[in-house]
Amino acid sequence: MSFRNRLSIFFVVLVILPMIVVAVVGFVLAGDSQQGKVNAQLSTAQRSASGLFREFQGRSDAAGRSIAHNGPLAMAIRSGDRPAIQAALEAAGRSVRARRSVMRLNSAGRFDVGAGDGIAPARTRLVDASKLSVGELMVSVVGAADYARLASRVTGAEVVVEGPGGGPIASTLVDAPARQLPARGAVRVGGRDFRLTGFDAPGFDGRRVVVRLLADDDVQGVSASALEVVAILVIALILAFAFALTVSRSLHAQIERLLEAAKKLARGDFSVAVPTEGNDEFAALGSQFNSMARELERRLEELQLERARLRGAIRRVGETFAEGLDRDAVLRIVVQTAMDGVGADAGRAALRVGLSARFEEVVSQGDAGGHREAMSAAEAAAVDAEAATETRVGAAHALSHPLRAESGRVLGLVSVARRDEAFTDAESELFSYLANRAGLSIENADLHQTVRRQAVTDELTGLFNHRRFQEVMATEMERAKRFHHELGLIMLDLDNFKRVNDTYGHMQGDLVLREVARVLKESSREVDEPARYGGEEMAVALPQTDLDGAYQFAERVRQRIEALELPLIDGPGSLHVTASFGAAAVEGDGAADKDALVAAADAALYRAKRSGKNRTVRAE
Repeated sequence: MSFRNRLSIFFVVLVILPMIVVAVVGFVLAGDSQQGKVNAQLSTAQRSASGLFREFQGRSDAAGRSIAHNGPLAMAIRSGDRPAIQAALEAAGRSVRARRSVMRLNSAGRFDVGAGDGIAPARTRLVDASKLSVGELMVSVVGAADYARLASRVTGAEVVVEGPGGGPIASTLVDAPARQLPARGAVRVGGRDFRLTGFDAPGFDGRRVVVRLLADDDVQGVSASALEVVAILVIALILAFAFALTVSRSLHAQIERLLEAAKKLARGDFSVAVPTEGNDEFAALGSQFNSMARELERRLEELQLERARLRGAIRRVGETFAEGLDRDAVLRIVVQTAMDGVGADAGRAALRVGLSARFEEVVSQGDAGGHREAMSAAEAAAVDAEAATETRVGAAHALSHPLRAESGRVLGLVSVARRDEAFTDAESELFSYLANRAGLSIENADLHQTVRRQAVTDELTGLFNHRRFQEVMATEMERAKRFHHELGLIMLDLDNFKRVNDTYGHMQGDLVLREVARVLKESSREVDEPARYGGEEMAVALPQTDLDGAYQFAERVRQRIEALELPLIDGPGSLHVTASFGAAAVEGDGAADKDALVAAADAALYRAKRSGKNRTVRAE
């Protein structure tokens, strides 16, 4: 088969057929795109509305637990007086802004207060002082109409809430449907076409409510413009095919001439010249081919100058290493720059671990595994010689240099390796220069990290200091508001700490503070933020922790502090200390701020002090 025929077939297979397929697929998809958008909108709306429903259930649960712990209500239940129970339940519901509260008592029967349209309820078991069940409580904090309006704003869809009887109890439609809507599919309401979906949700007394989500159904057929596009595409395909047949006749000879010239250029004959007769693209290609040959010849002369400029640039980069503050980033730059500067295939850097003689790899670039044996040998020789050393293992050549601090102490090693070619003296000199500059930069980076750590750490206890605590609280409060998470906080104060200092001295007091800080750190999670708030007062920020969780955490820490046996510095015996705790939390709904949370925990702490010390008090 001739080249021209093959070219025609390739043109048909690679250009025309794909264009036809794309046109057909696009035509089919155009009719389904709007339908897909509506379905996607409904799917997203259902997830959002369901999540909003669960969020209200969570709020209802918090309100129900608050009502269940209401003192006046508990007293009324113990009295068995139904009017008193009804009044206490109404007052408790108002205190937490409950929409509806339904309580069933084993001894006094059923009580129902609030509006009848409350939805998204949560169930709370009621127990007496002996932890025996006395009944149950269901509380809702949102009405059906309020939920429908909020869900519509969140999802962009119309929302209909149907009650247990099947009829709508709330709707965002102007013309609310008078009948129960179908579970899914298409429906016409008030002269508008909708597609709908929905989900069942628990209601009061074991009955279910149904939330329906409706999106406008605007699916239409293929428009006339789409047909015009198809017609234009057909015409374009016909013209393209005709043009391909015409052009293919002149391609063969021109391609042969270009192929012959390329073979000469591959052999290093830069004097080759391709014929450039005519004014078509092949003539322009031939002209560019000739220009390329001349440019290659000129570039050969410039390569040595480029190499010299590269060395100068590398030296300038090396001069900036001493000012770097990111140790790992500096090492990555050093290794990559050293590999580029000396033409290595692989490189790595290792740092000394603590005060031991062991080195640990920090950065690896290129084919380090294939040259590991050679680099290990070079590194061992460099440690022994305390200077740049080159070794050869098989066909691999490796070069290693110690990384020194300004005092001369060896901080680590940097190594490069390549195959089949030893490193020249100039390359060794450049490599040594980079390694020396990198050592100073690493020392500066370590010093910078030490200063940063000291700036946010309390020197005595090792906890975060007050300034860092304020920054953490601001950050965690913003995160709690953004993602609707709880944020807990405990504050503790050592009981009678002044007496410890006055009786045993400040060194004994410092020991007490260090041991209490140790207990606090060991009791905290990785995400928790323990800090020394001031004097003998400490605090812990507890992300994603509610008030009950903060209280339980504080109690664990309090008990561990109470169990401490602290040896006396100036004599035999031991010392026992206790601490008082205040626990507070926010729901992350934007209603509270950092200062308010700290004030609430602090107030709870001092209530614990006033009520006898060595205890934990929840914030009100």
